[in-house]
Amino acid sequence: MPPRTTDSTPGRPDDGREPSTSPVHPEPDGPRGGSAAGAGADSGTGGDSDVTSGARTDAGDSGSEPGAGPRVAALRRAADGGRRWRGLHVAGCAVLLAVAVTGGAIAVGGVHDRGAGVDAVSAAGALSPGDLARGDLDAGIASLQKHLRAQPRDFGSWATLGVAYVEQARTKGDPSRYPQAERALKRSLGLEPGNDQALAGQAALAAARHDFPGALTYAGRALKQNPYNERALCTRIDALVELGRYDDAAKAADTADDRRPGIPVFTRYAYVHELRGDVRTARAVLERALSSADAPADVAYVATALGQLAWNQGEYKRALGHYARALAADDAYLPALEGRARAQAASGDRKAAVRGLEQVVARFPLPGPLVALGELYEDRGADGDRAKAGDQYALVDAWTALARAGGANTDLETAMAAADHGDKKEALRAARAEWNRRHSVHTADALAWALHVNGRDEEALPYARRATATGYRNAVFLYHRGVIERATGDDRGARTHLKAALDLNPGFSPLGAREARTALEDLEGNR
Repeated sequence: MPPRTTDSTPGRPDDGREPSTSPVHPEPDGPRGGSAAGAGADSGTGGDSDVTSGARTDAGDSGSEPGAGPRVAALRRAADGGRRWRGLHVAGCAVLLAVAVTGGAIAVGGVHDRGAGVDAVSAAGALSPGDLARGDLDAGIASLQKHLRAQPRDFGSWATLGVAYVEQARTKGDPSRYPQAERALKRSLGLEPGNDQALAGQAALAAARHDFPGALTYAGRALKQNPYNERALCTRIDALVELGRYDDAAKAADTADDRRPGIPVFTRYAYVHELRGDVRTARAVLERALSSADAPADVAYVATALGQLAWNQGEYKRALGHYARALAADDAYLPALEGRARAQAASGDRKAAVRGLEQVVARFPLPGPLVALGELYEDRGADGDRAKAGDQYALVDAWTALARAGGANTDLETAMAAADHGDKKEALRAARAEWNRRHSVHTADALAWALHVNGRDEEALPYARRATATGYRNAVFLYHRGVIERATGDDRGARTHLKAALDLNPGFSPLGAREARTALEDLEGNR
């Protein structure tokens, strides 16, 4: 159950700061600041009515956290349907999930104010992207909405609101925010054509919707206006990674590191190196980023990235330590809660893992944790667990329908979930469609596996090889390649890659790891 379902790292908001004045390539033993390249050096590797009438929610709907209660209740009602979920039409599922995600969050003024979001507002009532990064997102959005009702021609605040909606969609698993983000960003550009804040926001929105060519185009336009726009620099890296253009992504990461060294750039710089198999540099860069992090949101974000990196290498104790640090900074940070549950499962603490993932999906039902929880139910095999697993997989279908309604492309998520837990033909259709858009290691692996589950292993093998060609250390990819090689009669290759998967990350999936061990034992017994 791999934690990352796409190639790029989770998005971080532009922190709104001026470019760093630290040396671009400091001495490698400098403990704080500087560039990502410096961290790697020691490893030796290289519309107005929306804000005035109250009829719309673009500047009047913060998706506030008090909605979590009704949202949880809606999810529980959905779960009580048991096996009936599989009989529902996808559209019906999407409606139920929309209620679960947004229930109770529409009323204006129902924001849980932890203080930081509102306190960061300037005397004029506007809010910077950095304020949103450092404070409470829902409170910050509510403050922006209030400001825009009074100052509806403030193009900068419209851009910031649009970006905030994108971030809210990501962190809360609510794709209905994407159309709101699009309207806010268009409003900003209508007031000030060509402003780089809105163009960078459009790039981030396109990336969130998995329109990576569009993201690259918008990022380029923003950088023509302002070569130091951090969000555009970061989104350019993300888009190139997702398109499988890893050499170009590495160059873009170097450029971003030179122009705007800081945590959003450092984490992407690290991931580019991880994708090329350079785990040592990736870890060094993330550790340097963590040492420079002050805001709780930044600490939680970077520590979680370090936890995920450790989990990918099978270092579960280290991963749990990083997740503990993330949760000490923000005890409600969902990626850390999810990561901790995965590490607990891999360490053998299935009870804690199930409890943790149940808490995650009850708040925000995203495909990754839904599938992970479903697989844990299947692996446990207690009375009712098969039906519980089916509920989780049906919610994935519902989430993808809701995301498509928000303008997002969900073919990769569909392919990954459906290949093992849904319609295999639909998995292959989705995987082919995504491969036709972009050639990344993740799309190669998804297509290989979809071909395999449809009995087309000879056709699958070249894609499985391509998925592992960059040196990226991913146990799921190695497992998939080994299974496909075995199906094509290459027992030697199958033994090599199944063993490599289990050596790297023996708890990569409660179901996949068990199947890998069984296949390897069969191969060894037949030698």
